[in-house]
Amino acid sequence: MIRRFLFALLLELVVISARAQTYSIDWSTIDGGGGTSTGGVYTVSGTIGQPDAGRMSGGNFTLDGGFWGIVAAVQTPGAPSLRIFLTSTNTVVVAWPATSTGFSLEQNAVLGTTNWVNVATTPAVVGSENQVIVSPPAGNHFYRLKWP
Repeated sequence: MIRRFLFALLLELVVISARAQTYSIDWSTIDGGGGTSTGGVYTVSGTIGQPDAGRMSGGNFTLDGGFWGIVAAVQTPGAPSLRIFLTSTNTVVVAWPATSTGFSLEQNAVLGTTNWVNVATTPAVVGSENQVIVSPPAGNHFYRLKWP
């Protein structure tokens, strides 16, 4: 009898201590888009209609959710390589080797069309690169170098 009582008491203590943790996401949005982004050993995938938890971080990594425009380089055969990067002040820089002469930087908001126009900003030579600052880009922007 005492054995049963002690067993029941022990079982009750185990059940009391085995409680689920409380987790919550206080808000969410339904975002469009989708695709996969891969870098190094990490891959992040998203699909349309999934909740957006906003900003998540841990250790040295942060994942920001939300809507972004696309800023991309379109490599033209025979043209120098374009490099696009984000500065610490959230401006976008489009760069290519300064030794590449005779090329003009063009932009287009829709990749599949022929509506390419010259970028009005004159490139600045920074180190060994021509650089154009796009501050801040709104919507989609595709850049390419064109030989006249």
